[in-house]
Amino acid sequence: MTTLKLHNTRTRKKEVFEPLNKDDVRMYVCGPTVYDRAHLGNARPVVVFDVLYRLLRHVYGEDHVTYVRNFTDVDDKINTRAAETGRDISDITAETTQWFLDDMGSLGALEPNEMPRATQYIPQMVAMIEKLIADEYAYEREGHVLFRVRKYADYGRLSGRSVDDMIAGARVEVAPFKEDPMDFVLWKPSDETQPGWDSPWGRGRPGWHIECSAMAFELLGNSFDIHGGGNDLMFPHHENEIAQSCCAHPEGQFAQVWMHNEMLQVEGKKMSKSLGNFFTVKDLLDQGIPGEVIRFVFLSTHYRKPMDWTAEKAREAEITLREWIETADLDCSGEVDEIVLEALSDDLNTAMAIQRMHELYATGDARSLTASAALLGWDLAALQQANWAKPFKVEMEAGVELEEGVDFQPTIGVMGWGSFQKEVIDECMNIARFWLTLRREKSWDDADSLRSKAASIGIELRAHKSENGVNGATAELRYNFDPAKLEALK
Repeated sequence: MTTLKLHNTRTRKKEVFEPLNKDDVRMYVCGPTVYDRAHLGNARPVVVFDVLYRLLRHVYGEDHVTYVRNFTDVDDKINTRAAETGRDISDITAETTQWFLDDMGSLGALEPNEMPRATQYIPQMVAMIEKLIADEYAYEREGHVLFRVRKYADYGRLSGRSVDDMIAGARVEVAPFKEDPMDFVLWKPSDETQPGWDSPWGRGRPGWHIECSAMAFELLGNSFDIHGGGNDLMFPHHENEIAQSCCAHPEGQFAQVWMHNEMLQVEGKKMSKSLGNFFTVKDLLDQGIPGEVIRFVFLSTHYRKPMDWTAEKAREAEITLREWIETADLDCSGEVDEIVLEALSDDLNTAMAIQRMHELYATGDARSLTASAALLGWDLAALQQANWAKPFKVEMEAGVELEEGVDFQPTIGVMGWGSFQKEVIDECMNIARFWLTLRREKSWDDADSLRSKAASIGIELRAHKSENGVNGATAELRYNFDPAKLEALK
């Protein structure tokens, strides 16, 4: 059996992965708070742990892996959005949950085996809190229930900081009902405008951290194999999960391996609305960037390194995928390449796996390339059959359209292909023809200007010579082609 090695945040080293039960491998990954569209940073852990899920299924068998990813559908951010819009909370969470599933599906992410929603597990949260109070790990004050952080000796082991250091460096809420500034909320009161449930401490709602502990225990037991998420969750969320879970269920060990992906940047800068470089997944999909391309850019960087999203990387990813798809093995009869599998088994080294896949393409090993791509989440054969790889081209020689130049339809969506009206095709031909004319007349400045303007709306103009030496031109429609802007080129 393939040996997996995973970097364990808690031990700060790469370890051979030995599941508690190889017939029942269990993984929990923290999911989204559903109040808005998922941004690129939200999507990175989904893609990272989707690859791990696929790898675990490949090694241990599809029926022997359980993957749980939750939805937080009770949160103050959701309450704020409801107050701003006047919409019912349940409507907002139902809508944004489906948005998330649709967007992540566009990136090729498999749906987990279980996708619990916090509001479905309120009784389990109340029961866990009651036990923590009974064992004096938690206390009730003014309708709040708080966890006694200093009573759990291993608090801070995951992030590698002492409690005193955390107090000095963190923004913690210092409330009069807290025994210690680091104590965190398990339950808080709700007023009439906020969602709430009856409890021994009055009508209220759970704190954020208790949700994952209760759902993980209910679905995976008191000990399971892997817990994952972005490294922004390491403290305080994951520290708090460990503390409350290990204290409520000391007979278990909670998660054996902790894995965290690094953060995402855009064009070398932290993504933020103030910098104008904040993108949701839907923003990129609406720009015509296929989900397969987004996935490729994500996986081109190791998950424990910061990832920089750039337009150039997206362009290069699309070109590479197009090449791979054109040579796909439609019978899907190959085996995953051994070097690709070794790379993924070495702490999910997707960057090395992709490098090996470049070599498989270069040597014409379509069968291994297709099988290996499937393990990373690209169904090359299906994409070829959907014509994903074939751009629409307008070709001319001496200003005359070639008959074979209008064989394919351009991509205008995420997974599918659409058909443009004849007027759009004719206009693209006219642009290529006029560009060729400018070049023949040696009006280089005008020709370069037209080429730049065409590129801005997704048309790549190329000059070429045919076998008989006659000059020609090609207009290739890229993934971001916008026919609505053709008028500006006239």
